[in-house]
Amino acid sequence: MNDIDLTGAAADDEKDRNFITALARGLDLLRCFKMGEVALTNQDFAQRTGLPKPTVSRLTHTLCVLEYLILDARTGTYHLGPGVLKLGFGVLAGMDMGDRARDVMRALSRGPNTYITVALGERHQSDVVYVGVERSLENVSLSLSVGARLPVFHSAIGRAILVGMREDDRDAIFADAARDDKDGDTTRRREFATALAEYESVGYCSSWGEWRADVNGIAVPVQSLGGSRVFGLNVGGPSFHVKKKQLVGTYAKLLIDAAQSISARS
Repeated sequence: MNDIDLTGAAADDEKDRNFITALARGLDLLRCFKMGEVALTNQDFAQRTGLPKPTVSRLTHTLCVLEYLILDARTGTYHLGPGVLKLGFGVLAGMDMGDRARDVMRALSRGPNTYITVALGERHQSDVVYVGVERSLENVSLSLSVGARLPVFHSAIGRAILVGMREDDRDAIFADAARDDKDGDTTRRREFATALAEYESVGYCSSWGEWRADVNGIAVPVQSLGGSRVFGLNVGGPSFHVKKKQLVGTYAKLLIDAAQSISARS
């Protein structure tokens, strides 16, 4: 997860009288935790959000009172609290798409290559969050579980979600990314144009070592709930066991059929 830039958001928020900036800042603090991190200080929060230290101190105090953060007084560090877990479980409980997709995903993961991992993800800001995973049974596999985050612009599953979105929604995502990283806008749009052309040509989006140098994967969009939400479904694995030739020649059709089956159940 990248550090959070509130400058662009603040400018837009001034135009929206219904937007509660204090609430947004509190949620941004919770987003500061990166994969594998268990503790952060007020200094960490201030550096990652750009907020003044006094503001951060008030926010962390409030989040501790509400049990979204827990303060370790000995070290002065904060840990995510049970309030965050309760919110997360509530969200996952409402994502019945993962339940409906489980059998289809399991069948896909039990195909000819035992190193394949199958995952279902949904976009959150500039990331894709896994809401369902069927992991390989092999010892050497992708160690990703529900809640794992991948970059929306540079992963196969992220590109598949972007392809499946309405154009105006997609444009808003690119505009948000450009506020944080203007210099990267041209590259992001060029890579998406390539992904869109690939999808229109072969029916899936790919990533051959682009997200991680040791991972190959392909993905397709999955429409849910009357088209109001777009998920991505991917198959992939370690590049030394999951080759491009097999993903394209064997798994692409299986993946497309699986996505159609899941969408039909929405």
